Amino acid sequence: MKISVLGCGRWGSFIAWYLTQRGNHVTSWGRAGDASYEILRTTGRNEYVALDERITLTSDLEQAVTSAEIIVIAISAQGLREFMQRVIQYPVSEKVFVLCMKGIETGTGKRLSEILVESGISPDKIAVWVGPGHIQSFVRGIPNCMVIDSENRALKVELVERFKSDLIRFYYGNDLLGTEIGAAAKNVMGIAAGVLDVVCVPLKGPLMSRGAREVARLIKAMGGNELSAYGLAHLGDYETTLFSRYSHNRMYGEMLAKGMRFEKLAEGVATSKAMKLLGEKYGVELPITEAVYNVCYKEGDDAELCKQEIAKLFQRSTKAEMYE
Repeated sequence: MKISVLGCGRWGSFIAWYLTQRGNHVTSWGRAGDASYEILRTTGRNEYVALDERITLTSDLEQAVTSAEIIVIAISAQGLREFMQRVIQYPVSEKVFVLCMKGIETGTGKRLSEILVESGISPDKIAVWVGPGHIQSFVRGIPNCMVIDSENRALKVELVERFKSDLIRFYYGNDLLGTEIGAAAKNVMGIAAGVLDVVCVPLKGPLMSRGAREVARLIKAMGGNELSAYGLAHLGDYETTLFSRYSHNRMYGEMLAKGMRFEKLAEGVATSKAMKLLGEKYGVELPITEAVYNVCYKEGDDAELCKQEIAKLFQRSTKAEMYE
């Protein structure tokens, strides 16, 4: 297959590498001048992977879009809507789009697949690829499981067959809404985990239970299957997000609790804002999400804010464990 991967940061560069290993003709696109693209262009590698000589690296978006049968997008979630306005300038009605990214639009609460639909892409041409796994582990040959979901069953079956390998075992998702919300929300829980690594490590066990339940309530209120919160896109991704030293979101929370700043992208920051909006819209209590939102956006001493928000969670009224 001719596949273009739009975005050549850590996930984009890995996906291009992985899909090339699967025998596909891959083009890797990055914006000229962006650090991730320039590093690959000038050195032939980044801190994660070496640029396979079979990959075509380009900053020409028209070339990347028009030459592909499948377009994989791996960029920052908050930049997707604006980016799609550039992509749809080219003939893309017959292209398949695969979103290998996690997030919710902050101003609207829209899922990423919804943004593509609003940009004019048919739902039958859209899939998402999410789930656990770190690039640093994959490139060392350590396998993991992931999910491909779509409203189009035939499409997700085809993509799983084309993309599966001994390195990644794929499952078919069966709840696109729950898959997307769950995948985005796990980054919020990752920030909470990083805070707990500094303030109170034993609470990471309760975080896993209460965090998944919180997300399940939101998914259900939005019309999805609450069980999706306990699948690979969310709970199944906790090990790589709540515990791994490679997790950007966990590290962001850890450094926040230490009164320091993490300079790399942590999607959970913006996602906490978007989820807070969704919680208000659907009338769902999201106490952990709101605590993360507060430590990320409130003014004040970050380390002290983290302690205060944990205390507030313990001061909430007593509830049944599985309350709706």
